[in-house]
Amino acid sequence: MKVSIIVAVLLTGAALIASEAAMQPTPRERFTLYTLVTVAALLAGLVCWWLLRSHRRLRSLRWTVLVVALTAVALAAVVVGASAVTMFLSPADVRFVLGALALGSGLGALVAFGVTGPLTQDLRQVADAARRVADGDLQVTTGIERRDEVGELARSVDRMVERLSELEVQREQGQAARRRLLASIGHDLRTPLASVRAALEAIQDGVASDPDRYLAAMATDVDLLGRMVDDLFVLARLDAGDLRLDRFAIDLTEIVDGAVEAATPVAENAEVSLHLQADGSIMANADPLALNRVTRNLIDNAIRHAPRGGTVTVSAGSVDGVAEVRVQDDGPGFPPGFAEIAFDRFSRPDSARERQAGGAGLGLAIAKELIEAHGGQIWIAEGPGASVVFQLPAGAAG
Repeated sequence: MKVSIIVAVLLTGAALIASEAAMQPTPRERFTLYTLVTVAALLAGLVCWWLLRSHRRLRSLRWTVLVVALTAVALAAVVVGASAVTMFLSPADVRFVLGALALGSGLGALVAFGVTGPLTQDLRQVADAARRVADGDLQVTTGIERRDEVGELARSVDRMVERLSELEVQREQGQAARRRLLASIGHDLRTPLASVRAALEAIQDGVASDPDRYLAAMATDVDLLGRMVDDLFVLARLDAGDLRLDRFAIDLTEIVDGAVEAATPVAENAEVSLHLQADGSIMANADPLALNRVTRNLIDNAIRHAPRGGTVTVSAGSVDGVAEVRVQDDGPGFPPGFAEIAFDRFSRPDSARERQAGGAGLGLAIAKELIEAHGGQIWIAEGPGASVVFQLPAGAAG
């Protein structure tokens, strides 16, 4: 409204200056001219005020544009007609001017009515698309190609629908992942809990022929449950972005050597030979606890998959300036097609055997997320047996 008033004042001043320069009026003509311009400005202000208050009540943008156009033409006709009368034109000239104004008003209304048709149709398409989105249809598009504000609105609606569709897909994937998570946790926890319960009842009832053996089995199951809960806790912190990596310069060979030493008793119990091959000191900027967890997970997986009397080889070296660790066993290897889902949570190459052995299918998933958090990569390599490789930028900055 303030802008309209300023523009009206400027136009009024410009009209008076142009009239003074072109007409050089007499004092009487100047009074008539100033009176006419003042009345026209006041009338324009009243019309603008009325339009601003009433145009929102109309039910169609087409009628709004039409009313505005007709009002503008009518205002111009009043000003021109008053000017023609005050300038003492002949009645025939006045009638001609008014007839021309009437013709112009009719043609202007026709043009306004025709032009606003596509505009209102496009706006109805945008409104229809918004209603369909509200009803759950996330595949709808406005189908509008314009370069004005209506086109910008349509493109914004299309981008909104596309983003909502992506979020809906993510939500469905998250729900499916949660369902798989709950089902897998329930299944994986049920087996060791049932074993602990059976052993405990046998000891309590006095039917356990070798209580020490039962207690050892219970300790193994409790340790398994602890590892599963710990893995779930790590995954939860990774998902929440709450797992902070304390990265500094470390010797990757020392980390691998410590993991091999810690896993040696497990390998001996499984009758598996565990060997380390290292090319000397390999420096990297990483979190030693995270890398130790990754290496232990890979070694434990390899020991479980290696046959009795088999061998697990852990290699650490540098390849083209990249620190690389490879864990390989001489077992049957992963089944065909498993490489594509090996790093998914709760994925197992042999579900029945892994559940019996206690694997929860989380080791490779945790390893992948921790290695990628360091800016590295991990994959299943081709070759005899099962081979998992991860690489880290050697000496990379944190």
